[in-house]
Amino acid sequence: MAAWDLSVIVEDLGADAPPITISVASDLHIGGVILKLVEKMQIKRDWSDHALWWEQKQRWLLRTAWTLEKCEVHADARLIFMPQHKPLKLGLPNGLTLKLRACFSNPVFQTVMGICRLLSIRHPEELSLLRPVEEKKKKKDKDLSEDIYDLTEVPLSSVSRPCLYNGMPAHFADSDKLEAVYKMLSVTQPLPAPEAIAKQYRPASVVDKAHINGRWLDSSRCLMQQGVKENDRLWLRFKFFSFYDIDPKYDVVRVTQLYEQARWAILLEDIDCTEEEMMLFGSLQYHISKVSQSEPQMLCSSAALDDLETALQSLEVKMEGESSSASELLKTMTAPELNDYLKIFRPKRLTLKGYKQYWFKFQDTSISYFKSKEESIGEPIQQINLKGCEVAPDVNVAAQKFLIKLLIPAPEGMNEVYLRCENEQQYAEWMAACRLASKGKSLADSTFQSEIDSIRSFLAMQKTNGSQGHADAGDESINPHSLVSPRYHKKYKPKQLTPRILDAYQNVAQLSLTDALMRFLQIWQALPDFGLSYVVVRFKGSRKDEVLGIAPNRLIRIDLGVGDVVKTWRYNNMKQWNVNWDIKQVAIEFEGNVNIAFSCLTADCKIVHEYIGGYIFMSTRSREKSDVLNEELFHKLTGGHEAL
Repeated sequence: MAAWDLSVIVEDLGADAPPITISVASDLHIGGVILKLVEKMQIKRDWSDHALWWEQKQRWLLRTAWTLEKCEVHADARLIFMPQHKPLKLGLPNGLTLKLRACFSNPVFQTVMGICRLLSIRHPEELSLLRPVEEKKKKKDKDLSEDIYDLTEVPLSSVSRPCLYNGMPAHFADSDKLEAVYKMLSVTQPLPAPEAIAKQYRPASVVDKAHINGRWLDSSRCLMQQGVKENDRLWLRFKFFSFYDIDPKYDVVRVTQLYEQARWAILLEDIDCTEEEMMLFGSLQYHISKVSQSEPQMLCSSAALDDLETALQSLEVKMEGESSSASELLKTMTAPELNDYLKIFRPKRLTLKGYKQYWFKFQDTSISYFKSKEESIGEPIQQINLKGCEVAPDVNVAAQKFLIKLLIPAPEGMNEVYLRCENEQQYAEWMAACRLASKGKSLADSTFQSEIDSIRSFLAMQKTNGSQGHADAGDESINPHSLVSPRYHKKYKPKQLTPRILDAYQNVAQLSLTDALMRFLQIWQALPDFGLSYVVVRFKGSRKDEVLGIAPNRLIRIDLGVGDVVKTWRYNNMKQWNVNWDIKQVAIEFEGNVNIAFSCLTADCKIVHEYIGGYIFMSTRSREKSDVLNEELFHKLTGGHEAL
């Protein structure tokens, strides 16, 4: 084959260095090109991380066994020889910035896996990278004053669960500087100043919230292909709100960063909550801040104890499996029953009637109701199966309001039903039963009692202790405007907020740091709007813009004008979904011949496609395979083959 000249720019030689020309033939493989290039440069160093980037085609030539002919490289190709790992500035959920080496040649999904390994965060599939909100630069020196924690010298490891040394991953134990980085990752940040909260960008509407989702990077393409350059700034955030297997022992960094993301979402009103809930969140933040300053945070656990615990757990699982058939039989024979008078209201029926009282019976995973207790032997007025339904609390202890909101799946969308309970005890039992039934579990399930207890402790936290003059209230140096969103800065003076937050604080003051963090995340996850990511779309056949809410288990159509939910579709009723990349339209087919199609306005349709596929992927994770991430399945569900 005839030889021809190929010019390659070597990034390490500097911007002004001329390209290096080598003589090649079309049957020379990529590895051979790199070899010739290195020989001609005569610079002795480790080139193993370097690869060729083809600028015109915006792709890496990573298959070193492929020939130039197979890669379709000709003499006019502009090739750059550069490292695959480059420094990147990473904004963390806690608002601080890290500098680390990230892979610019792998798909973003793998790059995030590498970053999470380095930061000791398990389940990296829940996180992703997004472009930051453009901040208006007021001062020239703003960037210089920023603290950047440097991790660029730390070698990337391939171990998914790092070995701990003094309670932290070994690669952080090398120096005081790295130990400080780990502390920053694993310890909650001090309370922000009210001015700092007021300065931050706050979405004013659902449309504003939708714009942030247009900035997620594509998981199936690499950083270089998406225009990210060396030392650029990106944000690392939890993207899929489906958290699997949170274990405070191994997930110190994960829990801390998740708390920080949740805290800022509440402070910046990214997610709506009631005034009562805001005071409760404020009291928990205050407690967490107080305890984390006094408690040494490094988790010291001896490896031998860990091994013992793991062995005991697996033994427990084995024994449970062997005796399950006998215990199931016993359970069904002694399953607890729930019967009581409750009030029911169905807002969908076009009537102005309020709540009506009936006699309710809970059996397996369904509730039936009758006109009265005496008639409960006969046929019920209606039986509602709660398997797969949504259960949301609507509670105000002070006002003695105990509502359970049920969204029942139906072919045309979701039917709303409200149940009203008389008191806390009744609410805790029925709420626990509804939650279990929605997951397909009956009252015989072993978690029924613990579910009741956790609901009762949640209600206890909402109660305010009438004693305003606390013994320690005088000593508490508390700036309530650091604990609540700016809306309340305008509404109340600090001296009005302080007693309310301290009141709620009395109910959480006994919690350990880990319990307080977990409780904060629990209450955040119970908010009605939790886990919703918004995109502005135009439905096929419609003339107006609407909002699509993407949740971990369903899609929601929201009217932009009034903000009401128009329809809900669940993923488990989905038969298939397709994307037409030419006209950028997503089409979804559900059971019962329900078809919807929409084009995306505030985000690329690839982002919506990835959200849907990603949540379906999250639901496939199971305990046995917990340590092995099925990357291929993730790409199959989220990749998408864009129009050529």
